[in-house]
Amino acid sequence: MGFQAVEYPAGSPPVFEDLSGNTWEPLFHHDCAFGRDNFLEVMMNMIRNPNVNSSWLFRADILYEDGPGGTEPSENDAVNRPQIINFKDFTLEKTLVRRLIPRNTQRDQPLDQTCMVYHGGRSGETEMTLVAYNPHYSSASEVPFYHPKVQGLAFLHEWDFSTNQGVISLHYHFFDLEERDPKLARTALSLLTVLYKHGQGKVTGYVKRVHHDTIIPQIPVQTTYARLKQKYARKLIESWAEVTDPAKHVFEDFGIAAFLIELWAEMYRGESFPGFIDIGCGNGLLVHILRQEGYQGWGFDARKRKSWQQYGSETDGTSGLKGHPSLREHVLLPHFVQQEPNETDPEENDGSLLHDGKFPGGTFIISNHADELTPWTPILATASKCPFIMIPCCSHNLTGAKYRAPAPKQQNKSQSAYASLVDWVSQIATDCGWEVETEMLRIPSTRNTGLIGRRRKQDYEAIDLDGVMEKYGGTHGYVDNVMKLVKQKPRSH
Repeated sequence: MGFQAVEYPAGSPPVFEDLSGNTWEPLFHHDCAFGRDNFLEVMMNMIRNPNVNSSWLFRADILYEDGPGGTEPSENDAVNRPQIINFKDFTLEKTLVRRLIPRNTQRDQPLDQTCMVYHGGRSGETEMTLVAYNPHYSSASEVPFYHPKVQGLAFLHEWDFSTNQGVISLHYHFFDLEERDPKLARTALSLLTVLYKHGQGKVTGYVKRVHHDTIIPQIPVQTTYARLKQKYARKLIESWAEVTDPAKHVFEDFGIAAFLIELWAEMYRGESFPGFIDIGCGNGLLVHILRQEGYQGWGFDARKRKSWQQYGSETDGTSGLKGHPSLREHVLLPHFVQQEPNETDPEENDGSLLHDGKFPGGTFIISNHADELTPWTPILATASKCPFIMIPCCSHNLTGAKYRAPAPKQQNKSQSAYASLVDWVSQIATDCGWEVETEMLRIPSTRNTGLIGRRRKQDYEAIDLDGVMEKYGGTHGYVDNVMKLVKQKPRSH
């Protein structure tokens, strides 16, 4: 059943009656194949996750919820108390008060809203379920940008047991004398489309594959993200020195930095932060943000970037780790990689650009879209006894060559090239003795899988790193590939 909603003719009478005398005008309706239970499940998800409907919103904080496990406001908390609407022939079943949190708090303020679930009926075989939103404002001038400029909106689900078919519809309580902006109709159609899509998905057995916030809760990460964005975004975007899109890279690294800051707050509660190393740091922005936030660490990449000079003394200074500058040119040549016969001897070349992959124990390794260094991340972490996060991007093997990772063996996993890469590097980490945790990061990138190693399944001493490297294709040719990079590099210092 495709989605082609039917618009109610202008001036159509209300479908349900507000006992306060307010008029709820119907806008669109559409047939559906999902019943009351699926409707309520979708609506509760939309209430708790308003970002499903609007990219302008981060989330909803639930201030009040009745029923078992709910949150009750105090008697003096007038702000969070629900503002109830009563409808004829409908019984109020559930009430929540949510606070909508916008992405840009400098432009728009949060909005409190009472959400109500009602059960009603008609004569015969029809059952009705109504979900109404009552925003806590009194005039159109108070409506934030991200919310329809109406006094209220409601979703109605009608189910006919005789035919096992239903109808969903959307209704507005308009402001008096307010013009019926065509934008409001488009918003109504979009809201009904999302409801239909998710409801029909329930009927066809759709199972959500992507799960966010499995390691760190959504609220602290998004709160930190918003703080970083407000504090640094304008300056970083205006001073961007690369040819790439500044907004994408800046906001992406804000998201990663926010996750790391909250992850580290949990990992090192009551302890000193051990420092971080960003391998394949690219433009160095993530290093800069973390250091600006007071985290000691540094990063390296095979070539210096224009951006490095833009970050100022905090990044160009020393990291506190043996006096290293916080952004440096290095090509990785791990100390445990055995040189093959006929390969170039690093001793015969200028080795100042080489890094041996040795890090102080406990240093947190960051591998953010590090490409050739991605499969090396859990191996380096094991050799130096360091926790890590790797965010895979482009697939390479342990020789540094481009490589199509084999498809996951589990039939319930995606067979895409990216899913194959994620599964492959996860297996390397597992074979290195790590308990691998997965987080789908809230960043503007389709390459957003974060693989975290902070707990061990096996002792470090029990791992045969040579055997692991051999299992995953070996390192033959890696030394030559590294030395080619060294020979081709123009010296910048």
